[in-house]
Amino acid sequence: MNGYRAYYVGVDMGSAFVKAVLINRKQIMAHEILSSGGHYKETARKVLDQMLSKGRVNFAELSGIVVTGIGAESAPFQARQISDISCQAAGCRSLFPSVRIVIDIGGQFTRAVKLTPQGKIANFLMSEKCATGSGRFLQVIARILRINVEDIGPLSLKSQSPVEFSTNCAVFAESETISRIAEGARMEDILAGVHRALAAKAAVLVKRLGMERDVVLTGGGGEDSGLVSAVSEALEVDVLVPEQPQLTAALGAALLAKEEKSGTR
Repeated sequence: MNGYRAYYVGVDMGSAFVKAVLINRKQIMAHEILSSGGHYKETARKVLDQMLSKGRVNFAELSGIVVTGIGAESAPFQARQISDISCQAAGCRSLFPSVRIVIDIGGQFTRAVKLTPQGKIANFLMSEKCATGSGRFLQVIARILRINVEDIGPLSLKSQSPVEFSTNCAVFAESETISRIAEGARMEDILAGVHRALAAKAAVLVKRLGMERDVVLTGGGGEDSGLVSAVSEALEVDVLVPEQPQLTAALGAALLAKEEKSGTR
């Protein structure tokens, strides 16, 4: 196959969304994101089909596919599986070559990854399996406050007096939120408090790894402007955020598929 006509795909089958990126030798050609709804196999097939249609590429034309994420074993097509940590690192480094710390705030966990100057994974840590350590906590609070998740960031940035949460348990934090509402706490102050709690957990992971610049925040948490601000404040650095933070692992997977095929790994 002509090198200029080689196409590669990365599919990230996460807990909440399935993401896919299509690249050729030089650039991103198309991408797609769909809610998984717990149906990884069906959603992965739909994401791939819709993305290839956008890119005007047939499945038979693909030179390589890498799949990653919690649902990777359910992929309905043949593909190499690579860890999502490796894929996140590759995707973030392609966008920010100077990155040394990657913070991935997703639907199940918050993870911090430390990279060497050469872009290799030096170490990583992840939060405990609890909603207060992941983006799911924001979904819980949004449901209680009856607002859309995408409105959380802008609202929280209006806060003048963030609420302090006294618990690290999602169940108790939910009860505490309801109590604060009854006490008359403002919505934006509650949201800012949630962001501070999430940011504090991320900061603990980063400091345990050893703080270095530059820091990239990715995953669904990267789309929340209030959370980005809180993490920047907690780490006392200007955190870098990809233009499409949910796609970095899928992008990294596609890049690793290309590297493997070209023998550069």
